[in-house]
Amino acid sequence: MSTELLAIAKLLPKPVAYVLGGGGPRGAVQLGMLQALAETDLRPDLIIGTSVGALNGAVLAMDPSTAAGTLAEIWPHIDRQHVFPGGIVLGTIKATRTKSSFVFDPEPLSDLLAEYIPVERIEDLVVPYVAMATDLDTGTPVEIDSGDLRSALLASSAIPVAFPWVERDGRRLVDGGLVANVPVHQAVMRGAKSVVVLDCGTFGAEGKWSEGIIGVLVQVLAIASRQQIAMDLHVAQDVPILYLPVPDSIPTSVFDFDNTQSLAEEALTLARGALAAFASESVAGAPVAPGIYGDPPNSVITADVADFRRA
Repeated sequence: MSTELLAIAKLLPKPVAYVLGGGGPRGAVQLGMLQALAETDLRPDLIIGTSVGALNGAVLAMDPSTAAGTLAEIWPHIDRQHVFPGGIVLGTIKATRTKSSFVFDPEPLSDLLAEYIPVERIEDLVVPYVAMATDLDTGTPVEIDSGDLRSALLASSAIPVAFPWVERDGRRLVDGGLVANVPVHQAVMRGAKSVVVLDCGTFGAEGKWSEGIIGVLVQVLAIASRQQIAMDLHVAQDVPILYLPVPDSIPTSVFDFDNTQSLAEEALTLARGALAAFASESVAGAPVAPGIYGDPPNSVITADVADFRRA
């Protein structure tokens, strides 16, 4: 097998931002996407992630050259008990009896982060990095780009009702997916001249795979996130957006960690094809024009967004 890297870096104006969306166990698709990107000469100048995308993004920001391999070691070890310990029924009963605002103990996830992401502060990461969260009291997006990394990751992935909010700088922070599940807009506002989108897609179809109160809540967030990314994609009139394809043939729920390997493998195959197609966009080595390159999910392609598609 050839070890020559696919040349696409010259096609995207710098700085290049990698945007990693939220999606629970579907975050495994980002492993496949990053494995495909590692076979190219492209490297991120900025990384912005939400929820599971913030977790994968932190591994990428530690060392882009080894991130795909590190994530390939991590994902097979993640199961439901790491993220949703104890079960939803018992957790809901306990939360009701104790008048708690959340169902699941965040400590197993915190321990998992400590094991695989040993960096303590965001400033110590190799690549500039932002974790997206939501201010629970104001509903505004919060861009966490400094300070304690583990609390930033827990805040970015703190699904309301499922997990407790995280207090930072006097604010109660919860999952960034409420307001910026695929934070393309934030990447451009931070100076990115090109954006590579690693979207996780949505759970199931039309809520079919939602399970219980948490599953329904996550499905609601997924619906809102599709609206958000459709609006954010209007920045494609100013910058090129390389949108890697999202596998849609493997149904999953927020609690389903059984198919992560299959998701990663399918995402790898799809991303390789998309990146090879993008490489053919080269015209005498010149950077590509603004627009959307690749294959966003149908749920984010509105009539006006479709006008920005280049492929």
